[in-house]
Amino acid sequence: MLTVAFLVGVAVVAFLAVEVGPLYAADRFRDLREPTATERERLASLRGTAGLDVERVAIETGLGTVVDETETGTGRVDVGVRGPPGRRVLFVTESVLDELDDDVAIGLLAAEAGRVETHYGEFRAVAIAAVLAILAAIVTVAVPFQAGFASLVAVGIAAFWVGRRVQYAADDRAADAVGAGRVADAFERVAAIRGVEPETGDWSTWFEVQPPLGDRIATLRKRAEEEG
Repeated sequence: MLTVAFLVGVAVVAFLAVEVGPLYAADRFRDLREPTATERERLASLRGTAGLDVERVAIETGLGTVVDETETGTGRVDVGVRGPPGRRVLFVTESVLDELDDDVAIGLLAAEAGRVETHYGEFRAVAIAAVLAILAAIVTVAVPFQAGFASLVAVGIAAFWVGRRVQYAADDRAADAVGAGRVADAFERVAAIRGVEPETGDWSTWFEVQPPLGDRIATLRKRAEEEG
């Protein structure tokens, strides 16, 4: 009974760490401020077009850089939704509002809306919780090693495959909302700011839940062409 309780506890803690941890860390370890009235009004308009519904918006200051895993070299450009349902917060760096045009911002916000609607974050949390619970079961000898290892491999492979499908589904939601071409343009614009070519998949990306950005752009471009 204690072993079962321990395994459940491991799964719950892992889920909360993945689902709530990034929100906790961002709120406490990043330089944040409330949006001004003008910024709030503009973001409300952009979010309305993108179909992104969140409970709060925070503006991040400082240097650094990441937009949908694409870095820039001219200051931090970050658009991300963190937190569980009912407590979702949109974190946007100042440069998103100062340096990106509305079409690019809408494309990035729509991509985040797609992730929210497909529960991509919750899927990642459940997958990681399941893997850690199986590892804990193996370590505590709650299950035979061979059975536990086989379960770990099966869950891992399923998580990789399903995770990619969920991400592509999220991109499809974004394309439904604002157009596939606009989302692809936004991704490419951010990559161009950094001066890099979006990575495409090869053997080294087979075991990544997140599909390479280049593959996602190619899929969006194909859809845009099919839709004419």
